[in-house]
Amino acid sequence: MSKAVRLVLALLLTATTVAPGLASAQEFPTKPLNLIVPFPPGGPTDAMARTIALHLKDQLGQPVIVENKGGAGGNIGAEAVARAPADGYTLLFGTSGPLAINASLYPKLTYHPLKDFAPIIQIGHLPNVIVVSPAVAAKNVTELVALAKAKPGQLTYASSGNGASSHLAGVLFENSTGTQLVHVPYKGTGPALNDLLGGQVSMSFTDVLTALPHVRSGKLRALGVTTRDRSQAMPDLPTVAEQGVSGFDVSVFFGVVAPAGTPERVIARLNKALQVVLARPDVRDTLARQGLEIAQNQTPQQLAAFMKAELEKWSAVVKQSGAQLD
Repeated sequence: MSKAVRLVLALLLTATTVAPGLASAQEFPTKPLNLIVPFPPGGPTDAMARTIALHLKDQLGQPVIVENKGGAGGNIGAEAVARAPADGYTLLFGTSGPLAINASLYPKLTYHPLKDFAPIIQIGHLPNVIVVSPAVAAKNVTELVALAKAKPGQLTYASSGNGASSHLAGVLFENSTGTQLVHVPYKGTGPALNDLLGGQVSMSFTDVLTALPHVRSGKLRALGVTTRDRSQAMPDLPTVAEQGVSGFDVSVFFGVVAPAGTPERVIARLNKALQVVLARPDVRDTLARQGLEIAQNQTPQQLAAFMKAELEKWSAVVKQSGAQLD
């Protein structure tokens, strides 16, 4: 066999070896994807995930099936994704809980947000807002801090449960202002809101979407937005930081992640598709009505850095609160 013939055969062999891999990279996805929502149907996380999944099909050429796996503060669904094959077909529509807070809150957690997930994109965040009963005299955050210091242990704040964002926001507020509030946990946002509206508790650190209709009706008074920037839904309301509590920044963030080890080309494909979806005016309008502030930086690297920072921040807050869940 001549040298030239051997060279041709070698090139043909190389082509048949490499081609399947190249085809695989170009063809993803070749079947439907599962987008796991780690909470029951009907909540804001579920609504946002379904809005995005509906339009993601147009970009990927495959259906994106939303599957609710609720329980344990989002841990059941998150663990299912962490243990799924790292091929890009099973994704998590995660929030602050499973992607940051729960690592400190649940001592028996079987996954780690930074080690067991490959970040794809930060979708955005849902701002919280401090709302008080009309019976509370404070008209702004400065007056609230003064009132809390004058009456330590007398102002109560409702949350949707131990370890929830609405609980830990209160702990961070106490730490940041040197005040002493009384935490009253409820089993969900609904019962907490009902007692706040009824005057059984003084205040709450709830999400803007929940608070807005009651603020507009005059049944609750909004004192400050808890995020670094003002809320698009309540642009005239100053942030807590603007009112003297430097660096205060609390929200529920949303991000899409895949199992760790998912190929970078697959992550890049999914990130690009999601960015296109989030740029659509109709999608942005729908998400805005759902209370979401869409993330400006949408790279996988940004979500990875943000998750790390959030995990470190909430680790200190959880330790201070003493909250631990099984």
